[in-house]
Amino acid sequence: MRCLLLACAIAAAANALPAAAQPAPEVTLTRLDCGNGFNDQRRFSDTFAYSDPKVPFTFSCYVIKHGEDYMVWDTGYLPGSNPNAPTISLGDQLAQMKVRPEQVKFVGISHFHADHTGQLGTVPGATLLIGEREWAALTSTPPMTGANVAGFKHWLTGGGKVEPQAADKDVFGDGTVMILKTPGHTPGHQALLVRLKDKGPVILVGDAAHFHENYESNGVPGFNYDRAQTVASLERIKQIQKNLKATVIIQHDPRDVGKLPAFPAAAR
Repeated sequence: MRCLLLACAIAAAANALPAAAQPAPEVTLTRLDCGNGFNDQRRFSDTFAYSDPKVPFTFSCYVIKHGEDYMVWDTGYLPGSNPNAPTISLGDQLAQMKVRPEQVKFVGISHFHADHTGQLGTVPGATLLIGEREWAALTSTPPMTGANVAGFKHWLTGGGKVEPQAADKDVFGDGTVMILKTPGHTPGHQALLVRLKDKGPVILVGDAAHFHENYESNGVPGFNYDRAQTVASLERIKQIQKNLKATVIIQHDPRDVGKLPAFPAAAR
């Protein structure tokens, strides 16, 4: 009887272990090709810093796997919508990863422009994680100029769950995937911090910066919503980069594509 009681006590203690003692979920990060083209770099400085009218420009989407859960970050242009749009859809690339749309728990967006939200409809069952001021700009009358209202139709009409973010968000509750409040490009712009076991922390900057040159010199496009907020957000990202020794990925700069493994491989 004493042995039986001891065995039961050990089993109960094992079941009562705190979450911190449980095996940590594996976290991976995969880059998807969501378009390519060129842009006029002169547009991206309000101090006339650049003179090149045609520089390579890329459009990236990302899949984060957290244990058995999936999150998509930014969704690129809708295929066929313009010359820069991808030829292979987000849905097809998810299928190549053996991920079904209904498996995607969260879809986080950096901001409401069409090149980041064109394929939101691919994952209608996902909870939309969007900046609070971004959501307010989408739902105002009229919506803010530049907002891709059509891309959000499913969520705007109540078809999907929305969680507007007023501040940073710990997506899975364990610090491995953090949405960072980085306004300036748009009112509710966000960046994403992903902590990987092998590669270390990675920061996806959204459109806080569009090129290395913007990032390094705190360059601000003339079309940004707020200049001071843009600079403050860039400084915040740089300080996080320094403190965590993080890899910063400028999502539109093709020079940063190689910082993650080629699709469908994932960084770990």
